[in-house]
Amino acid sequence: MPHPTGKSEGRQTRREESEGGIVLGAWESHAQGEGRPRFQAIRSGRSPHAEEETGTYAGLERIAHKAKAAPRERLTALSHHLTVEYLRETYSLMNRRGAPGVDRVSMQEYGMNLDANLTDLVSRMKRRAYDAPPVRRVYIPKAGSTGKMRPLGIPTVEDRLLQAAVARMLSAIYEPLFREASYGFRPGRGAHDALRQVRGAVMRAGAQYVYEADIRGFFDHLDHAWLMRMLELKIGDPWILRLVQKWLKAGILEGGTVTHPEAGAPQGGPLSPVLANVYLHYVLDLWFDKVVRPGLRGNATLVRYADDFLIVLDDAADAQQVAALVPERLAKFGLEVAPEKTRLIPFGRACWRRGENAGNFDFLGFRHILGTSRQGQAVLVRRPGKKGVHRFLMEVKQWLGTHMHLPPRLQQRALKTKLQGFYQYYGLRHCTDVLAHVQYWILWIWARTLRRRSQVHRPNWEQMGRYPWYKLPSPKVLHPDV
Repeated sequence: MPHPTGKSEGRQTRREESEGGIVLGAWESHAQGEGRPRFQAIRSGRSPHAEEETGTYAGLERIAHKAKAAPRERLTALSHHLTVEYLRETYSLMNRRGAPGVDRVSMQEYGMNLDANLTDLVSRMKRRAYDAPPVRRVYIPKAGSTGKMRPLGIPTVEDRLLQAAVARMLSAIYEPLFREASYGFRPGRGAHDALRQVRGAVMRAGAQYVYEADIRGFFDHLDHAWLMRMLELKIGDPWILRLVQKWLKAGILEGGTVTHPEAGAPQGGPLSPVLANVYLHYVLDLWFDKVVRPGLRGNATLVRYADDFLIVLDDAADAQQVAALVPERLAKFGLEVAPEKTRLIPFGRACWRRGENAGNFDFLGFRHILGTSRQGQAVLVRRPGKKGVHRFLMEVKQWLGTHMHLPPRLQQRALKTKLQGFYQYYGLRHCTDVLAHVQYWILWIWARTLRRRSQVHRPNWEQMGRYPWYKLPSPKVLHPDV
């Protein structure tokens, strides 16, 4: 039955039209100054002092409960949760080895007077006097490439703390909204879950095409206006929205010069992964579920981890249609695919049954190959990517070069930790021979490093093998169900 006054129905209609505009990519009405849509609001907490009375976890649980109970409503009372207690708990969850920002204050130095620092931070937020400081630009080697560097923005400890606190809040709000296709930077979901979903998709009876896409410089081209419009669909607290805008517009210090970006979100801050998931939720996930999939003739499965995604399809015409639609969709939101890394390939159980020479594709550091088992059945083979293996060996070689004169038992302890971390990610079926190869080369690099330490005592390979500490863990399958 419609509301007697018609107000509730009108607000709900405006809200649906606003979300529909984003899903359909109708930027024109937004750009022409249509104005911020009015929504029916819902408060996310109790009194401003409720956080101190019930504890931080209760506050986040209340936010998550409200977001889940009313998925189509805005949350208007969020900033009062940013209390000293909540920030102290967030600080306890942060990485103590995080690099300092432009003020050169480390985590340990900030924590020496933590209560006073947090009290001052909360006071400035209540007065709306907090300004986001510039982030310090650094470069790290880009994963999966040789010689390319990835830019990172390192916030100050205080800024990183506040970003982490808001990120926890936004994560609690958006978790009930995110689609099943999204796996990156979400609690309880990881890369192995995404790989398991890919395996199930390509091994279903009708799967025969994989559309793999790479978004070029996603974090550098994220559109600020679109992102704020997306956040306003769910966030109604003006201070939280203002904080996000401050971080998006914060300066970047590089080479003694501060620049202010017009687009993008610097990687390195705790908030960037959450904002990326929100952006791609509306740009890709929701659009694919609401607009694309209903118009396809066969099954289609989207799997996305952060800004890496692929689509598994059953029908040839559907595959061609999706390959044409995705670049157009991304372009509406200021994004573009890298043509050299984006392609549509025949791949899946249906291809195997027809005897077609299926291609292969890379996803999350693994090369995916369609093979035949000993029983004559189709099987998906995942192999560690060559670039990832090479990068890991070079990192170990560099570490040994800089820690050449450590006692061998300490070297062994560090190498064991590094190798176990490598096994933990790549320990899938069909990968143990590659992992054994990695173990062998690390032992060889280690032996060569030890031989260089002395001109007198230079043990050969056979002598090295007799040392009780010259041992590293052997690989094993750690994820048999992936």
